[in-house]
Amino acid sequence: MTLRIVLLHVAVVAVLFLLQFVLPTYHHGVMARVMVLAVFAMGYNLLFGYTGLLSLGHAMFFCAGLYGAGLTVYHLDWAVAPAFLAGLASGLVLSLGVGALVLRTTGPAFLIVTLMFGQIFYLLTLYFAEYTRGDDGIVLSQAMRRLEIGGTVVDLTNPASRYMAAWILFSIVLFITLALVRAPFGRVLIAIRENEERTRMLGYDTFVSKLAAMVASGVICAAAGAAYALLFGYAGASFAEVHFSILPL
Repeated sequence: MTLRIVLLHVAVVAVLFLLQFVLPTYHHGVMARVMVLAVFAMGYNLLFGYTGLLSLGHAMFFCAGLYGAGLTVYHLDWAVAPAFLAGLASGLVLSLGVGALVLRTTGPAFLIVTLMFGQIFYLLTLYFAEYTRGDDGIVLSQAMRRLEIGGTVVDLTNPASRYMAAWILFSIVLFITLALVRAPFGRVLIAIRENEERTRMLGYDTFVSKLAAMVASGVICAAAGAAYALLFGYAGASFAEVHFSILPL
């Protein structure tokens, strides 16, 4: 990893940090939303951009985090931190299960099967409307969105706090993805994208590598979904629709 690449990433993070001091309150919310959705895009990019697997069902991973965090806070009165972890766990389990099935297909078939799973997830959010409230969604009150850190309570409805939380998540994921794609694992993913058959002939288990990429991508997308629910206080079925899978593309 060259110093120039690291400095470029540091510069992006630094500029976003400094923006909070010059942006008005409204734009704090806009930029926080942009950074959360950028995390979603980074997760998608790990699978499509680096591994070459075009998915039309990634909204379900975003929503796994969205509902994993939102429902536990809304129905179970969980605190913000464990709810966020529940969102990550939901994305992990879903991406592992779905990945083990969809990766048995390739090319257009992979695209279609991921779309099918995404639609199944969307229909499930409507079927279990008793808990998810379907298209109306659930709204998390201000009292539900308070993060306790060492005895200090951080109100995530506050524009400045919300911006910082989104910035921290964005920064962490940015450097995690940088480390992943620059590591030998990332090189294998690129090799799979360029020529999977040759990569397999070199002795790499391409199925395991693609599954690992799917899981990493799913967890990152779930982190974006969980953050969205907790920072903006809403989780609805509209996020599971197919157009939301196209958004990061």
